[in-house]
Amino acid sequence: MSRLTALRTGSCASTVRASVAVDHRRLGRWYLVFALAMALWGGLDALLLRTVLVTPGADVWMARTYDAFFTTHGLTMLFLFATPAIWGFAYTVVPSLIGTDRTAFPALGTAAFWLLPPAALAMRAGTIGGLVGVAGLEPVAIGWTMYPPLSTQSTNLAVDLLLVGLFLVVVSTVVTAANFVVTIARCRTIRWLEVDTFTWTVLTSAAMAILSFPVLSFALVLLLADRNLGTAFFVGPGGDPVAWQHLFWFFAHPQVYVLALPPMGVLSHVLPRFSGRRLYGHRSAVYSTLAIGVLAFTVWGHHMFTTGMDPRARVAFMFVTLAVALPSAAKTVTWLGTLWGGAIRLTVPMLFALGSIGFFVGGGVTGVLLAVVPLNVVYNGTYYVVAHLHLMLLGLVVFAFLSGAYYWFPLLTGRWYDESLARLHFWLTAIGVAVTVAALLVLGLAGLPRRVSTYPAAFAPLHQLATVGAFVVAVGQLVFCLNCWRSWRTGEPAGSDPWSLESAPTHDREWRSVESTATPSSRTRDRS
Repeated sequence: MSRLTALRTGSCASTVRASVAVDHRRLGRWYLVFALAMALWGGLDALLLRTVLVTPGADVWMARTYDAFFTTHGLTMLFLFATPAIWGFAYTVVPSLIGTDRTAFPALGTAAFWLLPPAALAMRAGTIGGLVGVAGLEPVAIGWTMYPPLSTQSTNLAVDLLLVGLFLVVVSTVVTAANFVVTIARCRTIRWLEVDTFTWTVLTSAAMAILSFPVLSFALVLLLADRNLGTAFFVGPGGDPVAWQHLFWFFAHPQVYVLALPPMGVLSHVLPRFSGRRLYGHRSAVYSTLAIGVLAFTVWGHHMFTTGMDPRARVAFMFVTLAVALPSAAKTVTWLGTLWGGAIRLTVPMLFALGSIGFFVGGGVTGVLLAVVPLNVVYNGTYYVVAHLHLMLLGLVVFAFLSGAYYWFPLLTGRWYDESLARLHFWLTAIGVAVTVAALLVLGLAGLPRRVSTYPAAFAPLHQLATVGAFVVAVGQLVFCLNCWRSWRTGEPAGSDPWSLESAPTHDREWRSVESTATPSSRTRDRS
């Protein structure tokens, strides 16, 4: 039985008995729906945040309201959208890719998911309380990094609920990550050399999550103790606010790669399919994934160059941060080598994959510059960092996830999406992201400080341009939601191998014209 058929039916051979817990494909859909809902909520925060910045003064809402949007946008997108989206894709396809029909601990996996809805409500309790007027619950305005003393001095009960919600996310993530490590290591029915690149990235990200997320839980407990028990870990006699930064960034920088590696695996999975070639340098892709997983734990200090760090430590962190660029560049070479000389088919998954690579290169270049100590000191507090972060998380992660979503949609639902709406979604998203990030990058190079709601009037045109780009991105995501809903219900039926030429949608003539000019050797496809 082919892996594509197994992906549809979930009937791969398993070395363990069936479980009464939720089927992994259904659990994957739950994660993806939850992630999409949180993306829309966090995206609304971003639109409201950008609306505040349309005018140089805080004329639309007060500065504290801007701070609240800034806080909830960052935390929602990182912890409630991006992380669950990874597990959604992993639950949906990884068991079938490794030849099993279930995960190692299906009941624990289901329980881990059900920690997320109450975690989301706790994290957003301040927003909900502010909307309905609950006394004592106000929108949280401490920043998504939760630096003391701002996070310890606030008397808002919603801050405590936020920290408890984050702790629940940590527990859910660690349990889920352990489930995938054991599943891939013990339940696969194929050899390690046959494991695909997407599964390798999920395995590496899961192992990194097991090591990094408990550090965040420890920091959250200390912060809760400072707020409620009178301790002084971070603020007060003997307290050290910089200690929070060490703990937070030791978690947060590996978390960036926890979020980035599976999207890279999606790219390595999609590109060969629509290039008519096998993945160029499969072992290189695996080794670079493992190298990133190790180096990610050595670079947290470059977020703290402006805290008075010892110059010798700054130089050491600079060099290890630059070293991360090497395995990242190896992945880019793998992708370009796969494209070179192939019979490229510009399907919607391929368009999003190519867009993701482009934004990743831009994010990598801007990131290398931030690794250099003198440049970091100059631009660390500016919109340059915001532009770099969104090139990586919005450009790489989101575009790669959308590539995977369109690629696996007909495989999992048996129906085609609307091609016209999907292409409209791509162009709206690509143009919107490019405009927004370009405007933010220019603002950063001009030295405009980030995380503030007011700014000199001379920067208003660029801020307004970034806001227009953000709204264009938002319209694109509404098109995506409409397309998914309509196609799930009434889409054109897809074949058992929907991405083969014979099963292409009747309205898609581009594939046929490209295929007719391809050489026989270029028609080799990776049918994993």
